[in-house]
Amino acid sequence: MAPTDETGQTTRHASPPGTTPPARPPADRAAPGARMPRWLPRAMVLALALIATFQLGSWAFHQVTGLLINILIAFFLALAIEPAVSWMAGRGMRRGFATFLVFLGLVIVTAGFVTLLGSMLAGQIVKMVEGFPDYLDSVINWINETFHTELRRVDVQEGLLHSDWLRKYAQTSAAGVLDVSAQVLGGLFQLLTIGLFSFYFAADGPRLRRALCSVLPPARQAEVLRAWEIAVDKTGGYLYSRGLMALVSGIAHYVLLQALGVPYAPVLGVWVGLVSQFIPTIGTYLAGALPMLIAFTVDPWYAVWVLVFVVIYQQFENYGLQPKLTAKTVDIHPAVAFGSVIAGTALLGAVGALIAIPAVATLQAFLGAYVKRYDVTDDPRVQGQRARGTSGPGRLTHAWTQWTRRPVPAEPEAQEEGSA
Repeated sequence: MAPTDETGQTTRHASPPGTTPPARPPADRAAPGARMPRWLPRAMVLALALIATFQLGSWAFHQVTGLLINILIAFFLALAIEPAVSWMAGRGMRRGFATFLVFLGLVIVTAGFVTLLGSMLAGQIVKMVEGFPDYLDSVINWINETFHTELRRVDVQEGLLHSDWLRKYAQTSAAGVLDVSAQVLGGLFQLLTIGLFSFYFAADGPRLRRALCSVLPPARQAEVLRAWEIAVDKTGGYLYSRGLMALVSGIAHYVLLQALGVPYAPVLGVWVGLVSQFIPTIGTYLAGALPMLIAFTVDPWYAVWVLVFVVIYQQFENYGLQPKLTAKTVDIHPAVAFGSVIAGTALLGAVGALIAIPAVATLQAFLGAYVKRYDVTDDPRVQGQRARGTSGPGRLTHAWTQWTRRPVPAEPEAQEEGSA
């Protein structure tokens, strides 16, 4: 029985000297029936709230991605027409009315071009449909003469009309008419959205800049206004240079097509000029395909001549015309421009390819003011020349010369036979 004191409590024996007292169980060890910590439910609720907020934000961003792209296109379009609107507003015209006149001119030019192009394509399609029996007869005659067959146009036409492929194609086309109509309506709504945002950005440009600068300190306001001015200059310069190259390209191709006697030469010249300049990377080949097709209906050799001219003119434009026109407007290296187009295409598709060059030119010009530059030393290695006496080919030539000039060792005297 353990000893107790007067109060009835068990006495604790002191540990003998030199011995370690027995370890006490930790006081914070949770008992089997203890409650969870107070911070754990709050942490779980906070984690669930963060996950839900992230999922909701991601869903909302994907839903408004199309709208954000339209706003981005509208902003760059407003920057492009900003010089013309500011010029008319500086001469006493109201800014809203000046913006309306600029947009009206753009709409008239675009509608006229689309109308001319549509009439040209419609005329060519009618011509090809009317001449299809003659083309089919020539193909059948060539097959009969080459492979010694007895095909007839009536048999070929009946086979095409009663084929399963044509029936399935007709059913698919009929089912896709509704989808095409929906896409056309969606495209018209998208153009209307871009036009409205562009009009507001251009007409209310000063108010937009004032609202943006009102939330920034004076030093930041100067930087924002400077970046805005650079963006206007670079975007306008990019469109100006592209417009000049489109004019030169259109005139050159018009002269060729008119000399060959290809119909609709003026419209085809405008088509080649606009498409080749304002659709990056593949614009040249897409623009040259339509004149080649029209020229082929006149004479197959004309299509070959058009192809040769398109390739030659593209080289002249890349290495002769474009560097001179864009040296003072965009001032961006061709490799940087090509890389920016690829990056813009990967991020935003065709829209990114269209706005990549002015965006990169604006960023390059803005950051150029914060990069300190020094005078380059007059060293031949800057021009790609190797210093004398240090180049690898020079040392090899010197070693070869020394090896060829070394003395030839004398041949040893022949020993006499039978010597001791």
